[in-house]
Amino acid sequence: MPSRLNKKNMITEQQFQNELDLIISNAIREDVGDGDHSSLACIPASAQGSAKLLVKDSGIIAGVEFAKMVFNYVDSNMKVETFIEDGAEVKYGDVVFHVHGSSQSILKAERLVLNSMQRMSAVATKTKSYVKLIEGTGAKILDTRKTTPNFRACEKWAVKIGGGENHRFALYDMIMLKDNHNDFAGGITASIAKTKQYLIDHNKDLKIIVEARSIAEVEEILAAGGVYRILLDNFDFETTKKAVQIIGDKCLTESSGNINEKTIREYALCGVDYISSGALTHSVHNMDLSLKAI
Repeated sequence: MPSRLNKKNMITEQQFQNELDLIISNAIREDVGDGDHSSLACIPASAQGSAKLLVKDSGIIAGVEFAKMVFNYVDSNMKVETFIEDGAEVKYGDVVFHVHGSSQSILKAERLVLNSMQRMSAVATKTKSYVKLIEGTGAKILDTRKTTPNFRACEKWAVKIGGGENHRFALYDMIMLKDNHNDFAGGITASIAKTKQYLIDHNKDLKIIVEARSIAEVEEILAAGGVYRILLDNFDFETTKKAVQIIGDKCLTESSGNINEKTIREYALCGVDYISSGALTHSVHNMDLSLKAI
């Protein structure tokens, strides 16, 4: 399986897997409780069955590998026969996989598999559309922390499947000094200085991103030094171009705010390294999928 994370991320593959395991165990706990009494009431424990994952929409499929994890957690004896892999374009009528095993187990896993794949496919589809819009510019698409609570690992995985890149995973794997941090700390210069000292005092190797609201703040950040990336927040196109010229190769650049289908390519053409968008995970319409007995 290809890496589900950016190599530059501080979070490890094992930490990421732990997050996925927690999502699955908590979701099954929430949904199943002391038993799936609908299935227990009318289907014998010995009954075996098969079901197909049917696509009733179009876009980029995501969550196939995650679905396998869910089936394995519910019942390790279930077998999945995969026809379409994560990241492939799908259309109405496509069958992504068949699952074989205990009928009770298939039904117990059904809702978590569908909810997760519908959401992940929506995120991957949105991400792919943004990636295509900036093709050839050199800029890369980033997600944000604006994710569904307790489902972040899956949504960030879906961004990768759609061809995007992951921003920091959480508050603990990268420093990001935004406007409120800088204002509360007494200004950008003070905020960066305190952060550098904090990292020394606590022996932490974390990259520093700082948000800028103006060209003056860009210059202040550069003067402070030691910053990995400057986030140009809600800059217009001309100011973004100017900021990119001033920054040069001193650090990486990221555009954020006012990012949509109409503006994204223009921001990319300003020369920024990254464009981040919360819409990848907070403004998507779930793909229509169903699990049907066969």
